[in-house]
Amino acid sequence: MKRTALAAVLWLTLSLFSAQGQGIGIATTNGNATIAWPLTAYHYALQARANLTDTNAWTVLGSASPVTTAFVGNNLTVFTNFTTNSIFFTQPVASASQFFRLKGLAFVPVFSFAIFYDQPLEFSDSATIQFNGLIHANGPIYTGPGMNASQTFNGTVTTTSAITSPVRGGLTYTTSQIYFNATPPFVTNVPAFLPLIGTNHPHAIIDIPPSPAQEQVMSPSGQSRLYNQAQVVLLVTNGAAGSSPTVWVILQTAYNGILPGADASKVFIVLTNTTEAYLATNSFVKLSFLSFTNTFVDQRQSAGNQFVTQIDINRYNSWLQTNVLVAGKFTGGNYPVILYVADLRTNGSQQAVVRLINGAKLPYNNGLGFTMATMNPLYVKGNYNVTVDSNTYAMTLGSTTNGATVPAALMADAITILSPAWNDAQSMANYSVRNAVSMTVNAALLCGNVPSTGTTASTFSGGVHNLPRFLEDWSGVTLVLNTSLVCTFSSRIATSQFQFPGAYYEPPTRLWGFDTTILNPSKLPPGTPLYSLP
Repeated sequence: MKRTALAAVLWLTLSLFSAQGQGIGIATTNGNATIAWPLTAYHYALQARANLTDTNAWTVLGSASPVTTAFVGNNLTVFTNFTTNSIFFTQPVASASQFFRLKGLAFVPVFSFAIFYDQPLEFSDSATIQFNGLIHANGPIYTGPGMNASQTFNGTVTTTSAITSPVRGGLTYTTSQIYFNATPPFVTNVPAFLPLIGTNHPHAIIDIPPSPAQEQVMSPSGQSRLYNQAQVVLLVTNGAAGSSPTVWVILQTAYNGILPGADASKVFIVLTNTTEAYLATNSFVKLSFLSFTNTFVDQRQSAGNQFVTQIDINRYNSWLQTNVLVAGKFTGGNYPVILYVADLRTNGSQQAVVRLINGAKLPYNNGLGFTMATMNPLYVKGNYNVTVDSNTYAMTLGSTTNGATVPAALMADAITILSPAWNDAQSMANYSVRNAVSMTVNAALLCGNVPSTGTTASTFSGGVHNLPRFLEDWSGVTLVLNTSLVCTFSSRIATSQFQFPGAYYEPPTRLWGFDTTILNPSKLPPGTPLYSLP
């Protein structure tokens, strides 16, 4: 519909909003044109162009969402003009025709959200906690602080459904201590963000891909898999009866935008002898960063002693810099920035897991960052990504900013934080003897949970504040977490239901903040998953 006032502009009704009878509206007064669109299009960008017949690109005028500003264009306006139901932008009326449209994001890095859930997002029964940055859920959001606690949201909260405070975990909540401080405070019924890997199998991002006949590496789903993106892949399988496990080490490069999975010159190393002595001394490989002799019990999982593939990050860094095969594979500034590990061993009810130790300093790669991905449950013991060299802290324990550390992510079936005081020998004892000490993790977290299946205590997920899992008594102890918290699938291996504190853990004092350095595209962790809008 074309309108002529002081200038000609176009009212475009988008199919996305046509069911609600909504679209872009134009009004002119006193030489100004006001362009308004539904508040539900909070994450969309307003674009303009002079005509629809030539090849001139659409100019992005701005967005209500800081995510759009960071990842769509430069020098965009973040609109502060809102009504209860709409967003509006005013500009002088042009002398020529001008056309406007709303454009959904072609992609958005999922870690650009402080919290992102591809399912119902529960804040139910949290201690006093404050959230900075944007929060989004492809599903309903449930709020409700615990007794004498409050919840504060300093970034806009968006959901494809509604925000309510229902009974969760067998408890009833009120809304009296819930504070939304952003403008707008929250937006409901927004369109869903869609994963590029597809919506049927979101766990696939951390799974081993099927054969090339079933899924091409360069297909959208193939490109989304961390296995294909990783430069170093470790696969652990059962060895012969009574022997140590067999390990496959795969080196593959990512060069000129070509995924490493398409690399025809992969280096394969197969180790059937993986005793500690062999891994430490064999001149050909020297995988001294790998260990298979540790074992412990996860009392949430109650799975008995677990198979553990343990990776010493400090030794892994040394291996990357000294091994001749690695040096020959990664040249010309092509650093390995993603490590993918899959422990495929089986033995009855025992579970295969991966654990990281000595991760205070991450592998050197000229500041590009480091991502650890696994299809298994992942355990992180001790401070992670807190130093720029072996002795100097880049941040103080207790800080909530991350300035000097490298971009980092941990992606797994489930993620459990173990303090530096964790002792495997005490894992079967009552949690009260497992006394945690303060620690810091500077990394975005992407993992699964065990979703709530009802409203009772035994059917509760634990909420986003328990997305990182715990197994120790953290009473009075601080966990600093500079992060983005992302849950896009249900756990497939670590599937035991959450239990309230007092069963196998006590929660830490959560000093958690969104790592705003991620909003700089050059500071995204390697392999950050991408989502899009329709």
